Amino acid sequence: MVMFRIALTLLCLMSLSLVSLIHAQDAPNDYVQAHNAARAAVGVGPVTWDDKVAAFSQNYASQRADDCNLVHSTNRPYGENLAMSTGDLSGAEAVKLWVDEKPFYDYGSNSCAEGQVCGHYTQVVWKNSVRIGCAKVRCGNGGTFIGCNYDPPGNYVGQQPY
Repeated sequence: MVMFRIALTLLCLMSLSLVSLIHAQDAPNDYVQAHNAARAAVGVGPVTWDDKVAAFSQNYASQRADDCNLVHSTNRPYGENLAMSTGDLSGAEAVKLWVDEKPFYDYGSNSCAEGQVCGHYTQVVWKNSVRIGCAKVRCGNGGTFIGCNYDPPGNYVGQQPY
């Protein structure tokens, strides 16, 4: 009986560890750390998690769960970055996708390289955006949709992000 209890306890602990791994890199702190690493690299102060912004992100992500389309929300009071994949995508991986645009951004001219996108990156490092909220949903097609919102918003024409 003692061996059974030990085995059962070990099985429960392993299950909890597996659940933690499955949800790894999707917690609020994972999004915040990924953003703050990119911001620190260019001398920008940190962002913090905001439950109100996160609720907005979750509401909109839930609306995209059927199709996973990268369509920005309308009439939003926040900046917004979106990511999707045909399989699983963690929050940290989504932020990495946006930060990977960094080589295409030229600070001197405050522009993107021709034919490239860098606005997701500049929103991540926008110095005045200090609160974030993000959400992830699994889509009906098996994909993943992730949205992060930024308060106050960034990417104002003619202004540099930092």
